[in-house]
Amino acid sequence: MFGVGDTVLYGTQGVCKIAGTEQKRIRGEYVDYLVLRPIYDENSTIFVPKNNETLLAKMRAVLSKEEIYEMIRDMPDEDTIWIEDDNLRKQQYQQIISDGDRRKLVKLIKTLHLHRLSQEEKGRHLHQADEVVLKQAEKLLHDEFALVLNIRPDEVLPFILEQTEAV
Repeated sequence: MFGVGDTVLYGTQGVCKIAGTEQKRIRGEYVDYLVLRPIYDENSTIFVPKNNETLLAKMRAVLSKEEIYEMIRDMPDEDTIWIEDDNLRKQQYQQIISDGDRRKLVKLIKTLHLHRLSQEEKGRHLHQADEVVLKQAEKLLHDEFALVLNIRPDEVLPFILEQTEAV
């Protein structure tokens, strides 16, 4: 699957480098762990037990440049996924973030950006829960795009806008 030195996405933590392996004694038994270091949070370390399939399944390969450019080209045509019911929306949007499907993250970000604009036209603000979800989704997507495209995370949105205007 993945090995030391690989860069992966890990759950909602984002882009991580597999820094090594470590063995720890837990309740009298030795357990082998992968040691992950988040790329954009060097003060954090994540230990993933090698024998826990559920946690290992949260590790995903980073997109290629070609996959990112294809996603950017497709962004203007992506559907929105607004859900009127606040509780259902919160639950479904959190599931999208947990699943980490980049295409669904793009739809989620687009939906919340458009809803924010609609609310601003009415003199309102985006609901706080939606704002939190938007920030989480943007961080996941922007961190990965930044790493692969070799730009800073704060340069991702201007880069996307530039690419979609050129289409």
